[in-house]
Amino acid sequence: MRRADRLFQIIQILRRTGRPVTADTLAKELEVSKRSVYRDVADLIGQRVPIQGEAGLGYVLDSDFDMPPLMLTPDEVEAAVLGAQLVVQRGDPVLARAARDLIAKVATAVPERLRPFITEPTIGAPPAHVLGTDGLDIAKTRLWIRSGRKIKIRYRNQETQDSERIIWPVIIGYAETVRLLAAWCELRRGFRHFRTDRILSADFLEEGYGYRPSDLRARWKREFEAGHGVRLS
Repeated sequence: MRRADRLFQIIQILRRTGRPVTADTLAKELEVSKRSVYRDVADLIGQRVPIQGEAGLGYVLDSDFDMPPLMLTPDEVEAAVLGAQLVVQRGDPVLARAARDLIAKVATAVPERLRPFITEPTIGAPPAHVLGTDGLDIAKTRLWIRSGRKIKIRYRNQETQDSERIIWPVIIGYAETVRLLAAWCELRRGFRHFRTDRILSADFLEEGYGYRPSDLRARWKREFEAGHGVRLS
């Protein structure tokens, strides 16, 4: 790793961590000696990067510090390209178009030396299976998730039984061949996963469900990780 890239990576490590990071931790991640870390941190402080702390206690980057968002490493560029490729293949049309635009913008913004990592990547997304046809507008559903509003759906389960549900949408996920909408179901009084290709119709209600979307998502995540209470409808 070039020294300039290593200095940038130290900033990245400190920026993603909210607690002090020791020189030993930095040295292990960067695969250099602790003496090199001490020297690099001293140089960054000399360049007025607001790092606080000292050897033995750990270092913290001032939360107000900012730098250009597209100072990317080669690995970060390839990670962004791979993620965008997956979205192009599996996202709804609006997200797929945004992912193509993202790749184009990154290619324009990064230095010339990083462009081969976009035009000639060493990684690629495998061919995706054909997804079932969504029974609701996925782009609009994402907007309803962010704004904490309800959706009334008509749903056909795996036994081909139809029902009407009012749901509180949480997150859209992707299985191998279908999209899944995780939501709190008022009918079942619990979280359920709905296959979007089994939704027959959807009415996007203006009514909110009375929680912050982040709180509802946290409740869903706890139940999902606990392995109970979240089933496929």
